[in-house]
This record gives sequence, C-alpha cells and structure tokens, in this order.
Amino acid sequence: MNSLNDPAVAACIARLHDGASGDRDRRAEFSAHERDDESLTRLGSLYMAVSRDEARLLYLLARGSGAKYLVEFGASFGVSTTYLAAAARDNGGRLVTTEAHPDKCRATRAVLAEAGLDGVATLLEGDALETLADARPGIGFVFLDGWKSMYLPMFELLRPKLTDGALLVADNIDHPGAGPYADHVRTSTGFVSHSLGKIEVSCHTADA
Repeated sequence: MNSLNDPAVAACIARLHDGASGDRDRRAEFSAHERDDESLTRLGSLYMAVSRDEARLLYLLARGSGAKYLVEFGASFGVSTTYLAAAARDNGGRLVTTEAHPDKCRATRAVLAEAGLDGVATLLEGDALETLADARPGIGFVFLDGWKSMYLPMFELLRPKLTDGALLVADNIDHPGAGPYADHVRTSTGFVSHSLGKIEVSCHTADA
C-alpha cells in the first residue's frame, strides 16, 4: 500500500507544497527588526516546510522502517505531517505530532481530516516537552523539525521510549541551534548517525 497515491492525500500534498513555495515572499515582508527566530507570532504565517524531495525521503525512511509508533516534533502547516501520517497508515501504525502555534494546529488538523489521515494521526497542541512527557514506550520513528535548540531536550525526553532500531531524523542540522543535538547523537553510545545534506539520520542500536 502506498498512501501517497491516494487521491485525497495527493491533493493535500500538492496544495501544501504550493503554499510552502510562498515562504520566500512572506519572509521578505518582515522588516529587519522583526527577524527574530524565536518569535512565535512572526513565524505563524511561515510554512518552514521540508522540500518535496525531503518529504519523500521521510516517507521512505518511515515506511521502510516499519515503525508502528511515529513521533514528530514541529508539524507547522502539516507538510511533513501528511507524509508521515501516510507512512503510519501504510505501516498499520499511528503518528503523534506536535505544534505550538494555534493557527497552525487548526490548519494541520483540517489537512489531516481532508486527506483522510486523521484516524491514524494525533496532533498535540502546546509545548512538546509537556505534551510528549507521557508518550508511551515503543517509538520506532522520530522526526525533529521544531525549534532547533529543543532538539537535544526532545532527544533526552524520548530516548528511553525508543525501540531497538528506531530511526531519528533531524532537519536543518546545520542550524547553530541544532549543534548540541548533533554533537550528542553522533557521539552517544547506542546510536549510529549519518548526515544527508542538512538532514541527520540516526539509528538506535541494541548497545544503548
């Protein structure tokens, strides 16, 4: 089964990528004094989405891993979320995704419903360190694409709940805020990591 070929999913994906293509123009509208990467209000109109190629890679990694329990940190408007939810459905599993911005949460919930993926995806609204605090063990796939400075705290929160062989995929690993996570996961016992451009892929191994 390949849910990316589902007409409802494909239509949502096409619309999302089209919307994300306008990010460059939206960024240009902000004046210099508004360029604060920690401004939730400013970022509320930006998709900050993975590219088509990156999104398909996400689907392939998640689908190929066979993960039944997937977690995403940073849904935004739901581009990567839709691909991961498709993989979760094809694996016979579930996706739990997170997003702090209320408007983006509303938009992503609508996308999942329109794509027919709301039955396999749960969106948790708020601070992911709080919303995922009670995540159950057995996580087989993690995608990190929220605040880069939160990657390491998210890793530490979720590490005890990872299965042997779980994959962790971190986007924008070249961002300075992601540095502590990159340094840690690359040298941490129990993980094998490899960089694919600005994406870091890590596998949780039995010797953790």
